[in-house]
Amino acid sequence: MAQTTSTSRDSTTLLADPRYELMPFDTFGDQIKHLPDGATVTITASPQLGIERTIEATEEAVEQGFEAVPHVSARYVRGDDHLAEIAEQLTELGVDDIFVPGGDREEPIGDYESAYDLLQGLERIDYDFEDVGITGYPEGHDFLSDETLAESMDNKAPYATYIATQLCFDPNAVLEWIEEIRARGVDLPVVVGIPGVMKYSRLLSISRKVGVGDSIRFLQKTNGIIGFLRQLIGSRGNYTPDALIDGLQPHADDPEYNIQSLHIYTFNQVPDTESWRKGRLN
Repeated sequence: MAQTTSTSRDSTTLLADPRYELMPFDTFGDQIKHLPDGATVTITASPQLGIERTIEATEEAVEQGFEAVPHVSARYVRGDDHLAEIAEQLTELGVDDIFVPGGDREEPIGDYESAYDLLQGLERIDYDFEDVGITGYPEGHDFLSDETLAESMDNKAPYATYIATQLCFDPNAVLEWIEEIRARGVDLPVVVGIPGVMKYSRLLSISRKVGVGDSIRFLQKTNGIIGFLRQLIGSRGNYTPDALIDGLQPHADDPEYNIQSLHIYTFNQVPDTESWRKGRLN
């Protein structure tokens, strides 16, 4: 297991230029105003709003000078023709980086069952993006075995230029997972997904929904349940990812891990996260 005893790259560098994930809800326009000028914004796709709203939010972000990375979720795309339409729209906006997850819909609206299906579709159309991201799961998946996840990543990796991970609170879990994929020959850069600053109650609720229960237990066992409660009370009920950053930063320059940057899951609560990030930078 990776040890976190020395550092060659401090957290100011690790936090200097992260990606910020926003959801394309009604609060999108208000939240994006709190991001640094020219920041990279990844924009999710919603089962309720569809990928059309993601494209609208992408246009809004681009017009305000941000680097937009839309989620082109496989299960929200009808097929190759629809994918070509989406790619044309994004290309016209100047987007050169997309993220390709499977998507949260239980049933796909078209031909693509998985991210791998959509990645193959991209090979069949006349559009080519400079960067294509795929998902990594440091703590596994509620409905897929580790073997299935490994096979899926091995299939998707040749089509991608980086991996962005599901959020995780345990730095050692992230580092061990990177070691595992490197041992299998997957050498893509990793963008590590971390939660932003938010109330513990909301964070716990969200985390259970996205299947990171082991991370919740990590938070509780780091200082014992009493320590966890003290941290909760002492922080006035707000979680900050300081311990996660401190655990990752000694390996940020290690070529074996090849950590490209951070992906901050803001859950559309940008001001508190930015205040914390600037505090760390200072």
